[in-house]
Formats: sequence, C-alpha cells, structure tokens
Amino acid sequence: MPDFRYEYENGAPERFVAGLDEVGRGPIAGPVVAACVIFPHDLPLSLQSMIDDSKKLSPMRRLHAFQALTGGVCHFGVGAASVHEIETLNVGKASHLAMRRALKRLPFLPHVALVDGKARVDLPCEVRMIIKGDQSSLSIAAASIIAKVTRDQLMEKLARRYDAYGWERNAGYGTATHLQALKSVGVCRHHRRGFAPVSAMLAQAERLGA
Repeated sequence: MPDFRYEYENGAPERFVAGLDEVGRGPIAGPVVAACVIFPHDLPLSLQSMIDDSKKLSPMRRLHAFQALTGGVCHFGVGAASVHEIETLNVGKASHLAMRRALKRLPFLPHVALVDGKARVDLPCEVRMIIKGDQSSLSIAAASIIAKVTRDQLMEKLARRYDAYGWERNAGYGTATHLQALKSVGVCRHHRRGFAPVSAMLAQAERLGA
C-alpha cells in the first residue's frame, strides 16, 4: 500500500509536497487528464486505507475514494490536454502539459512535485520522478484516482453524444467493440488520428475513395 514515505523524505509537512499523475496515454479517443494532490500531515487513517493505485481499485472503491478526496480533505487540481494537442505535441508532451495545467489549479505552488514515471517533466517547482509512484506514494496514488475518475466521467458524457463507440465502458481504449464501431460508423473528432487503429482506418477510407 502507498504511504507518506516519499512525502516525508522531501520535507513534508514543513514543505508542501504534491503528488502528480496522469491517465489516458493509451486510448485511441479522448483527452489526457492529470491531477495533483497536496495532503495535510494529519490525514485520517480511515482515508489513507481507501487510497491505492487507481488501477488496483474496483470502480466502486475508486469512486468512493474520489468523493472523499474531493470533499475537502486535500488540495487538488485537475488539468487536461485535448485530442488536438495530443496530435500536435505527441501524447508524452501532451501529458506533461496536462500536469502543468493541473499544478496551476492548486491554490498555491508546492515546493516539490512527486511525479509518477521516469520521463522528466518540466514544472515550475522542484520535481522528483518516482517509478511506480502510484503504488508507493499516497499523494501520487490519490492523484491517480482523481485523474482516472475525472477522465472516466468525461468519456461517459461524450458517450451520450457518440453512443456507438461504448466509451462509457471502454473509456476510449481500443477494445474489440470500439474497433468494430470504427469500421461501421467511422472516425469522429474525438479520435486520435495519429494512433494506429484510427490512422489505419483513415488510410483505408482514403484508398477506397481514391
């Protein structure tokens, strides 16, 4: 289970230490979403026990943790990068852009940002990269939960307008149902045209129309 080890190593609670994570690099549709979290030093144990890497939590447990986290127990910010920005910058740089936007939505700038992963991120504060940070840092794990639930809810809203793709179930990932819908319905403006299944579909359509 994640704990406050990395937060304490980087000066918490005397210094403000934020956890940062993003979701949505792999899908073929929808934005990348990032979140950052700063905890108080006296976080109740009951809440700590709810927090883990978002991928390890069931949808119901993840939602309960999200509701607790966004209910006033921590400072948090959320940022996103659009499909257009993913296509223009590439998904890695777009993810970093989403992180910077999330950081800007905090009420104050932290002294240190703990970031999940190993690819260095350019942020306006000290940065410490932590591989598998969502499994070891409570702040990063909390950020992963907020980012994941926020993005899932966004994809559910988009699914009401684009109901053929099953985004309320697959969150924009290239599942068999989603790929079949691409063949039967075609590509919409929320698809990432540079990603292989979508680009292949567009290339095939161009060949047939030539």
